[in-house]
Amino acid sequence: MPRTEEEWRVRLSPEEFHVLREAGTERPWTGEYVDTKTAGVYHCRACGLELFRSDAKFDSHCGWPSFDDAIPGAVKEIPDRTLGMLRTEIRCARCDSHLGHVFEGEGFTPKDTRHCVNSLSIRLEPKEG
Repeated sequence: MPRTEEEWRVRLSPEEFHVLREAGTERPWTGEYVDTKTAGVYHCRACGLELFRSDAKFDSHCGWPSFDDAIPGAVKEIPDRTLGMLRTEIRCARCDSHLGHVFEGEGFTPKDTRHCVNSLSIRLEPKEG
């Protein structure tokens, strides 16, 4: 696994690097997984760690893939005070790459949690069969 940002820059596309390593955000409704219903597991695009299962994905109409749960231990939460507000950033627990943000109390699902994730941060491994 890369150890420096320069090594990450070589491994990732410029768009992936901006989102994963510089905590950027892709434009809403442009990501490849916004409307995906394929069964499988979503992995960190940078290091391959399993992050979310497709059965946790739901349509929140926010413009980014949304999951009401992460695989236990795969995602870490960090307070984010950018943009003049307090949010909770989510990062890959293995490689510390930016995934998106998590929101609670919106009422979308019984778990009342929305992991709002950039498609550029994840890669779907479809379920076989």
